[in-house]
Amino acid sequence: MLEVLSNFRLWDVVDILIVAFIIYRIILLIKGTRAVQMLIGIVVVLGLYIASLRVGFFTLHWILNNFIASMVLVIIVIFQDDIRRALTRVGRNPFISSGVSSDKLEQVEITEEVVRACIAMAEKGVGGLIVFERKTGLNNYIEKGILIDGCIQTETIVSIFQPTSPLHDGAIIIQEGRIAAAGCLLPLDTDIEISSTFGTRHRCALSLSKEADAVIIIVSEERGTISLAYEGTMRLNLNEQVLRNTLLKLFPPGKELLKSK
Repeated sequence: MLEVLSNFRLWDVVDILIVAFIIYRIILLIKGTRAVQMLIGIVVVLGLYIASLRVGFFTLHWILNNFIASMVLVIIVIFQDDIRRALTRVGRNPFISSGVSSDKLEQVEITEEVVRACIAMAEKGVGGLIVFERKTGLNNYIEKGILIDGCIQTETIVSIFQPTSPLHDGAIIIQEGRIAAAGCLLPLDTDIEISSTFGTRHRCALSLSKEADAVIIIVSEERGTISLAYEGTMRLNLNEQVLRNTLLKLFPPGKELLKSK
């Protein structure tokens, strides 16, 4: 131990700090994206590889060994969007990450503001898509929209979805108790099983609910109805009280479920 300390140089400290900073920046870059779940999956595969070697599962070890041999290529293919976004973000701001505003409402207040906005839009025949982020990060959709980082207010939501607004065709995404972005384009699975009477908003909402654990509210401008998509299912024709109760059940007051760390 003393021998190691005696050979420890100032440049070794600098080297360690640089590596720690790089790891910290990588964590910040993938935070809030699907890359986190994929990274956990890769760690699990590596764990199985080590365990199969020690236990003596030769067939499993051979399969995993061949898989890991092409791991770099697999990572590039899986994380290509995240790598492109990360490099762009580093180019814009290599050292300082933007902070998150603390001007957030309580969950009950958020629910009331969103419910009032949905009812007002349904009565006026204004369509809209409101997405609540949960454990699965949606930064890949947020960054392709128009960044807002605004407080959740009924008037703000209604104004965004007005037909004259340039953002009315996309979705707004609520992240960490604030409107993160508007005009966000959601995934559209053309093979999804849904009635042909439903439009693009319903299809996009159901597609996202199958891909992530987000909760999506759909206001139909044609029918003036409110629907809710989550966990790959959709509840139709919700009235004000049912919508409020469902949201409070999905996001219990006192729990930070809009963005689980």
